[in-house]
Amino acid sequence: MGIKYGFVFAGVMFTSGVLFGQQASATSGLKQIKATSKKVSINDNGEMKKDYWTITPELKPDVYVTNTKNGKVVFYTDKDSIVVKVNEKRPYDFVIVLNDTIKALTQVKYKQPFLEVLKASNVYNRSDKRVIPEFTYQDSMYPALVTLRKELKLDSIAGGGNELSKIINLMHWIHYLVPHDGQNGNPEVKNALSMVSVCRKEKRGMNCRGLATVLNECYLAMGIKSRFLTCLPKDTTDSECHVINMVYSSDLKKWIWMDPTNDAYVMDEKGTLLGPEEVRLRLITNKPLLLNPDANWNRRLSVGKDYLSNYMAKNLYRFECPVHSEYDTETKARGKRLTYVQLIPTDYYYQTPDKSEEEAKNSGVIFVEYKTNNPEWFWQIPK
Repeated sequence: MGIKYGFVFAGVMFTSGVLFGQQASATSGLKQIKATSKKVSINDNGEMKKDYWTITPELKPDVYVTNTKNGKVVFYTDKDSIVVKVNEKRPYDFVIVLNDTIKALTQVKYKQPFLEVLKASNVYNRSDKRVIPEFTYQDSMYPALVTLRKELKLDSIAGGGNELSKIINLMHWIHYLVPHDGQNGNPEVKNALSMVSVCRKEKRGMNCRGLATVLNECYLAMGIKSRFLTCLPKDTTDSECHVINMVYSSDLKKWIWMDPTNDAYVMDEKGTLLGPEEVRLRLITNKPLLLNPDANWNRRLSVGKDYLSNYMAKNLYRFECPVHSEYDTETKARGKRLTYVQLIPTDYYYQTPDKSEEEAKNSGVIFVEYKTNNPEWFWQIPK
């Protein structure tokens, strides 16, 4: 699978002479192909992607990332084509000349598949004795949670079935109540009542963190222990992550995976619901994983196996969650302390400090983070 990424230099003025000199030096001696349309089709080791790529001259280089090791990638413009033999150690640069005038420096670069990265990182240290705080879960009788339960009619939404049906019903409801919008952030006040109210009033959505925050508080209001869980990649330059809910099932006596963004939960081959730790291990050991058949994104796209084998394989490298699972966790207030724990494999780049503390200049919120290599401490069940 190919991934396009890069960045644009904005707000910098170049004279035409400087810009011409930079382009000339960057593209001299490279193979060139022609195009009159910005749309490019790509054949990545036999997988044909029609009009997959958009020529973007502003990116220098414009990078196409392939997971095809020692294979071939073919670019097809409306006028020309080029065959690139993938070298895992060295990227290949070439130039697409758009309308005979604009030169787009383009690069084909190999990147190890996310699942391979995950499989190579399956080492924890269960003897790690670094002290982390005990995870806590706000009681359902906390006044704000009582109000939340009444205002949003959570008893009716959860239904009269067993515990698992209530957990799933609440996730379905949040998924269809507020659409996912990963581009425009979340409301400033970050509690379920306020966030749902703002989204209804403004007819807007929330990102995955917002959806998981609302669902987490709904579970707490129903007396169900839950944390919202940030799933993170190994690559520290990759700012894209995903947030789901880890929900404790008293019936199954374990954590289970609920993803309100994709209306998704995960099962083994027998239909038993799985938690994030189990999903990660099954990906690594090539054991069967099944998604609920109605998993979807914003009622537009079905969620397929690529969700786990690629997208979540990238984001199951490390995990982070708040120590205290409670109402209004991340609403900013000067002097407020937000404490998180991060579970990291032993090959992660940053094993220390064991504890860090930093005050955000704008909000005055104090962020505290603990690190551990010990999965038993991180996945400890509620008391």
